[in-house]
Amino acid sequence: MIDFLINEPTQPKGVNLILAHGAGASMDSAFMNTIAESVAADGIRVWRFEFPYMSERRSTGKKRPPNTQKVLLESWREAIRQVGDRLLQMGAADEPIVIGGKSMGGRMASLLADEVKPSGLICLGYPFHALGKPEKPRTEHLAEIATPTLILQGVRDPMGNQERVSEYSLSEMIELFWLQDGDHDLKPRVKSGVTHQDNMALASQRMVAFIKGLS
Repeated sequence: MIDFLINEPTQPKGVNLILAHGAGASMDSAFMNTIAESVAADGIRVWRFEFPYMSERRSTGKKRPPNTQKVLLESWREAIRQVGDRLLQMGAADEPIVIGGKSMGGRMASLLADEVKPSGLICLGYPFHALGKPEKPRTEHLAEIATPTLILQGVRDPMGNQERVSEYSLSEMIELFWLQDGDHDLKPRVKSGVTHQDNMALASQRMVAFIKGLS
């Protein structure tokens, strides 16, 4: 059974967002907390969960590398199934579900989006390539993805900056939204005149607009 961290909105709009964390930080990292709280404040119920390696790290205190892709994808399928069951119990089985996550969590969601057919997909800081390996892009499935998708990316993300990503062939179902001077965590440099808070707020606003536009 997956332990979810749920942000329940005070004025729910009957929409659900399931979010997975990135490779190095938990579901309750500062980044994930900010996004989940901001989105929930606009009426969207947010369900956060952790992959097995991160759950083990939480219980033992020892760092573990991410699970294999097979395990990560199975964890995603199980999370979606359990959210569906919970919604059924709540009498909300017809409420739409959007999936996504930070970096690796979003990438795993993108790999099975067309299989599980959510209402939409949101990726925060998509790892278009591994750090320092731009010659090996992770974009093959993104050229054909049929699920409505929003990718929120920092302009200078070292795992896919604006210049490099502009060279990729991406599905017309993908909307790319660029955060000014942002890195992989959407954090800009001080000299940019933009704050991390600014970029996080803008990212949250765009997520909410995207989700509302799916209905």
